[in-house]
Amino acid sequence: MGYIIENANILKETKLTQSSLLIEGTHIVVKQNRIHHNKLMRMNAEPFIMTPAYVILDSKIPLNAPFQEFRKYMIENFLLKGCTTFLTYITISYENELAEKIKETKTSLVSSPIDFLISVKIPLRILTPSFIRKCKKERVPAIFIEIDDMAEFSEIPWGWIREALFPYNCPLAPIISKDVKKEPRKVVSKWKLIMENEKIPSILEEVKENHPLSVPLLNKLGLYPQKASLLHGSEVSYNLFYKAREIMNVDEAALFHYHSDRLVVTVSKGQVIRAGEKVLFKPGNGEYVKVRTPSYFYLS
Repeated sequence: MGYIIENANILKETKLTQSSLLIEGTHIVVKQNRIHHNKLMRMNAEPFIMTPAYVILDSKIPLNAPFQEFRKYMIENFLLKGCTTFLTYITISYENELAEKIKETKTSLVSSPIDFLISVKIPLRILTPSFIRKCKKERVPAIFIEIDDMAEFSEIPWGWIREALFPYNCPLAPIISKDVKKEPRKVVSKWKLIMENEKIPSILEEVKENHPLSVPLLNKLGLYPQKASLLHGSEVSYNLFYKAREIMNVDEAALFHYHSDRLVVTVSKGQVIRAGEKVLFKPGNGEYVKVRTPSYFYLS
């Protein structure tokens, strides 16, 4: 039996709108201004601001820590912040490590209470067509490339890289090494120029960790609109913040960083995992998200 969430004040990035949602199982099946259905139970969300549950990047998950330490980290860094999916990456130094390291990481995250994606971080020198083909086989959502010498850009056969990425097209994302941190703008500018000129699927700036991923970025990763959205067909994962005058005009990022004290409910795939100060930590409730096609959903 479905139910209706009515009068929901939905904040998505910077825009606040009011809608009603018809929920069946773990998915939203109707989103309209009003839903006329007298036989279904209704939940009035008017006292709250609703946001999609967050997806964030975190490369420091304590994969090999004792369970209690892992549990504490997941609660403090994800569940209490309204995050129901995370992206992490593993460091790859040699091409042949890829499959085994992904398998090891999946095993380490078997107790995760929330969904996760596993990406890779590599030095620029191993960005080759053969490595990309291995990433496509593993359905890697993004390839993070550590840049420590801009001269290496000219040594990469970008045309071959573009062809190897097609048609899966997982994006390349830059990580600026500490060795070139003195001129990060110059590095990012050169990265952007090459990516745009060569028409490489890419993320043009460094991705901030522990920060809600934006809609365009989620789309490039192949997650939008299934996750981090409250649209027809998306999963039922959302946050409820107590509504107050001081947060009526803030954007989603500000709500996440500065008003977490007002977060009272988090729902993940239809299940309440946080109510007030109580958090439900359910080991193994998270699933490994295998991306089908990055950038599949067109954003106008």
